[in-house]
Amino acid sequence: MDPRERTAEPALEHTVVDGVATVVISNTAKRNAMTTGMWQALPPLLEALAADPAVRMLVLTGAGDTFCAGADIGSLREPGGRPQALAVEAEEALAAFPLPTLAAVRGHCVGGGSQLAAACDLRFAEEGSSFGITPAKLGIVYPSSSTRRLVSLVGPATAKFLLFSGELIDADRALRAGLVDEVRPAGALEERVRSFARILVSRSRLTQAAAKEFADGREDRDAYWSEQSRGSGDAAEGVAAFLERRAPRFTWTTGSTAAAPTSG
Repeated sequence: MDPRERTAEPALEHTVVDGVATVVISNTAKRNAMTTGMWQALPPLLEALAADPAVRMLVLTGAGDTFCAGADIGSLREPGGRPQALAVEAEEALAAFPLPTLAAVRGHCVGGGSQLAAACDLRFAEEGSSFGITPAKLGIVYPSSSTRRLVSLVGPATAKFLLFSGELIDADRALRAGLVDEVRPAGALEERVRSFARILVSRSRLTQAAAKEFADGREDRDAYWSEQSRGSGDAAEGVAAFLERRAPRFTWTTGSTAAAPTSG
């Protein structure tokens, strides 16, 4: 379903089609600003999608022509920093999602929207999109975890520019800075996301799961992933498919071998 067609009260809508879970931030009356209820709804939704065997990857996008304008300003009046705590919890749940995640951005991606986009593994944007992190305009301290994630993407100098000023940058500058991975012409983002999603769904989940952990800094799981690889049969299938000039049929899924993940 085209996100532009979605109209609803503030909500996180989702579909699962051909292995791709699409989560749509839908609050079009306020440029898809995240309400307290939406922040609260995201972690359990992600948990359910991660447990769904039909899901191979996740796309996060916004309804209509905007990704997300941040937190609903009205919610920021709640006492005790509760909205920010909920935003961090949602961001961390998205970053911890065990399958590949991709933010498809059009229009404004600001404040909490940038937090969510940064928590995804990849970010594709449409020309004309704009990005900004605006706590300095509101006198809010940006969370340390969110700041570190931003720095890991764009480096300290650009992170400071964004955080100190609250200024918006366009998609081309975001691409140069490393905040987004691809920029597509107007009208071409949807098809690019679909085609790339098909690529990811066709690849080895074993490779993707291990790569995601290693790229995110996990350093204590080499033995675990070596054991998973030996027991999976994915490598043998990949080589056989290459030699036979056919599409591989990878079978590894979380928990499909005898070994269980270690905690920590």
